[in-house]
Amino acid sequence: MRTRALKTALNSFSSSFNLSRSIYSLPFATIEVEEISGSQPAEVRNLVQGSWTASSNWCTIVDPLNGEPFIKVADVDETGIKPFVESLSNCPKHGLHNPFKDQERYLLFGDISSRAAHMLSLPKVSNFFTRLIQRVAPKSYQQALGEVYVTQKFLENFCGDQVRFLARSFAVPGNHLGQQSHGFRWPYGSVAIVTPFNFPLEIPLLQLMGALYMGNKPILKVDSKVSIVMEQMIRLLHACGLPMEDVDFINSDGKTMNKLLLEANPRMTLFTGSSRVADKLAVDLKGRIKLEDAGFDWKILGPDVQEVDYVAWVCDQDAYACSGQKCSAQSIIFMHESWVTSSLISKMKELAERRKLEDLTIGPVLTCTTEVMLEHMNKVLQIPGSKLLFGGEALENHSIPQIYGAIKPTAVYVPLDEILKDKNYKLVTKEIFGPFQIVTDYKADQLPMVLDALERMHAHLTAAVVSNDFLFLQEVLGKSVNGTTYAGLRARTTGAPQNHWFGPAGDPRGAGIGTPEAIKLVWSCHREIIYDIGPLPRHWEIPPST
Repeated sequence: MRTRALKTALNSFSSSFNLSRSIYSLPFATIEVEEISGSQPAEVRNLVQGSWTASSNWCTIVDPLNGEPFIKVADVDETGIKPFVESLSNCPKHGLHNPFKDQERYLLFGDISSRAAHMLSLPKVSNFFTRLIQRVAPKSYQQALGEVYVTQKFLENFCGDQVRFLARSFAVPGNHLGQQSHGFRWPYGSVAIVTPFNFPLEIPLLQLMGALYMGNKPILKVDSKVSIVMEQMIRLLHACGLPMEDVDFINSDGKTMNKLLLEANPRMTLFTGSSRVADKLAVDLKGRIKLEDAGFDWKILGPDVQEVDYVAWVCDQDAYACSGQKCSAQSIIFMHESWVTSSLISKMKELAERRKLEDLTIGPVLTCTTEVMLEHMNKVLQIPGSKLLFGGEALENHSIPQIYGAIKPTAVYVPLDEILKDKNYKLVTKEIFGPFQIVTDYKADQLPMVLDALERMHAHLTAAVVSNDFLFLQEVLGKSVNGTTYAGLRARTTGAPQNHWFGPAGDPRGAGIGTPEAIKLVWSCHREIIYDIGPLPRHWEIPPST
């Protein structure tokens, strides 16, 4: 079985990369990134039961930089979900592989990861995905390249034997000879993955591979605005040996996907996105869900002021890289009074003002219009003592369509005591998925007020405590809960590399990403098998009833 599967995969890989293509520069690709336009629109298809399929319905995606229709997506409506429902329903609860079944597949996925990592390390392939990300979710080249880099490193982490090590079991001696209990990591079987627009490659790919590593059969839905990135990545994985039937890929609206989930009844669904949708899905799916939802992410600057230039740069990156469209973006800064007299704010202002649309260090906001963001800012500015620190204006001289937002990097100061008032707290801590942040300050004896503000937040994704004062760190870390928290002078809120857990804490539905611990938590469950083979004690007799 192992030999046949590997031979098939290797033949697929070799034939794909020895193929002479006259149309596309990369053997797996069905597009040329730089040629996508209104006159040459790209097409995105669905994958179900091992076949790429079109649709009778096509939705049109407009270029976020100029409004030109440039991608056609084969859109599945509620009448077209039957093949996807059947595909998921055909997967047994014990999965496509597990510690007792088709163990060769653990090694197969180590090989697939090795080949895919190698492909992404090639400059031509890396540039292809970097530019494709930029086309659909505009961010600077360096930010988009970082997403490709993290994805490639993640795949490197799970080469060779590393996939089967995810299924490592343990044994505990029993009560008598022949009895042992064994704990195993067990797949769910059919699973679903729903991911957002802001990281079109990294989030869906890492979760998809985690699901596959553990033996599940996933259906993947990525926001249609950016799904072309994962469509091309799945084609690359096929060229690297991924069996065609192992993954289904669907493009649809939220209503259709919701219906599919209810009818197909996957054993587990991973959702990354808004808290509102997450809570609805948790009810609809009767709790069979893992969430990496919204984050109103905080940063606390401690009493020890040092390296102001560096801290200002990190603050700028945390708040405004990718135009603030990160679930880990810095939403609020609490500055110790010792920072108020420093040059921190003026330096942050200088850094924010050097961002420009030409290099996409600031760009379109895909889930919030300019009017909505500025309206929110104006409501915050009505709070007594509030003031605009910088930004607060729409971007000028651009062709970004009005369905998207475009504002300058913005920061608004709000006094701490006003933030904590019931009438203001909900407004101030509303997550704006764009280049907008709140700034406040606190005196040394007001740290309990800051900690109270943290306690009242409902989303606990990322955080940063910027201080090398160990006692201060101990106080804040001991009384906060965010799942990914950086601590120390170089602390940040953003950053989801492949080498550490990224995900929320404080919620039993919380999902992580990237690490072995995250994969095992999200994509497998615990199964205990107790071997009890004897022998019976000599002269055993039936005891009295109990």
